[in-house]
Amino acid sequence: MLYVKDILLQLLFALTPFVLYTIYYRDKAENYSKQFITITCMICLFMSMTFPASVQKGIIFDVRYVIMFFGMVYGGITTGVVLLVEFLIYRLLIGGQGIFSAVIILSITFSLSALLSILYRRCSEYRKLVTFIAGISFSLIPIGTMLATEYHYTIQNLNFNILVMPVQNSLGIWILISLFNKAVSDKELYLRYLQSEKSETIAHVAASLAHEVRNPLTAVMGFLKLLKDDSITKEKSQKYIDICLEEIKRTEVILSEYLSIAKPNHSMVEKIELVQQIYAIIDIITPYANMNNVTLEIQHLEDQLYVSANPTEIKQLFINFIKNAIEACAVLPSGNVNICIERQSKFAKIAIIDNGVGMSIEQMDRLGSIYFSTKSKGTGLGLTLSYQLIRSMNGDVTVRSKSGEGTQFILTLPLFD
Repeated sequence: MLYVKDILLQLLFALTPFVLYTIYYRDKAENYSKQFITITCMICLFMSMTFPASVQKGIIFDVRYVIMFFGMVYGGITTGVVLLVEFLIYRLLIGGQGIFSAVIILSITFSLSALLSILYRRCSEYRKLVTFIAGISFSLIPIGTMLATEYHYTIQNLNFNILVMPVQNSLGIWILISLFNKAVSDKELYLRYLQSEKSETIAHVAASLAHEVRNPLTAVMGFLKLLKDDSITKEKSQKYIDICLEEIKRTEVILSEYLSIAKPNHSMVEKIELVQQIYAIIDIITPYANMNNVTLEIQHLEDQLYVSANPTEIKQLFINFIKNAIEACAVLPSGNVNICIERQSKFAKIAIIDNGVGMSIEQMDRLGSIYFSTKSKGTGLGLTLSYQLIRSMNGDVTVRSKSGEGTQFILTLPLFD
């Protein structure tokens, strides 16, 4: 039973990178980074060496080989070197008679890990075989080295050496690599669908935007033709020029806001004035509403409400909610979407109300779940990302709806202190 406890504890440490990845990247629209792999592996290595499996003082066994291989597979050689330095420093501090054997074993396994990690990344069809070879190798190399350097100890504790090391190394590598690879693959699939959803939204808005931009350009062209007439007065000429400049300026503002949403997202967070931001989004989405015969209205009691957010993300968030509200009203002869903004203590409350088709209780319960959508051609990922973003800002979403009676989304966001 003592061996089982040691093995389970080491397997727990081996799974630490997978657990931290699942927690940290759950609500992020990005995948893991090499810095994340390095830091989590360093934590895992420190914990496993602090609470090792051992039957004799100074000779310790842990999942260092599992962590080293995992770190090189997903973090590269640089991560492996960092872990090697950490191990050497900490092992010297721990001390004991097993230092010499540990350095020899790690020298061999480090080189083997570097080779196998390269094969793992380059030969995707042989990944299971590479993982199997790594598990067996990291079980046999320590036993063989200990027989050569600590023969009497190895023979005296033969049961421990042939049970604990092979099980925790082979099983640790297989579980960690399998679970982490599955989680990363699922995340990549999610991000691809997310990008597809965003591109579709931008395409819809762009189609209506092109129509809306054409109107002021047509007006500008008409006034420019009038300016060619020598008979008009100077006052009229100046008036026509002012109108042209205003139309061009309005077109420039709409296009700038659209491009700020279409360009790649960055993790920058800054102080944002919410009312102004929503008005800018209304300018972008109004052409899409017009195409669907939907009227957009906005009401607010205060002119300035500041929140801390990523500018691109919060624009995409409101576009997702307003676009969904417009599409819910598109089947009606007189659709209407009303946006109400107000302050509630330390929070900004944004209510997006439509008179569209509404939703059932079952549909409302599943809102925000991945791949669920009330639209026949939707993936639901736009709304999923919006829910995740609001939660990451310590905000909240409330939904009120009835089939055939419209829907009310109430977004609550903490104000910038």
